[in-house]
Amino acid sequence: MPIINSHVKPFKANAYHNSDFTTVTDESLKGKWSVLVFYPADFTFVCPTELGDLADRYAEFKKLGVEVYGVSTDTHFTHKAWHDTSETIGKIKYPMIADPTLAILRNFDVLI
Repeated sequence: MPIINSHVKPFKANAYHNSDFTTVTDESLKGKWSVLVFYPADFTFVCPTELGDLADRYAEFKKLGVEVYGVSTDTHFTHKAWHDTSETIGKIKYPMIADPTLAILRNFDVLI
């Protein structure tokens, strides 16, 4: 199912962003281009490569008016712990959304 330019179902989630905990909602995405990058879990050995590549290119996305969001099933506390202990993940400046209830993954039909 194509999801580009589709309606985002309502959601509200905690996130780790810029050394702080924040809230991200469906309203946060409205009116601008957003890229949601779904990954299975923090502290895995594959995900840091892709998330680090996004971190390296984040300024380019911002210049284009695009916000990037990382989304996993972990809590915002786990996101902070991973950010604080991994050199690669420590480079991330985009919001890391917590979805422990799997609501966002289900909304975007990416839960396998």
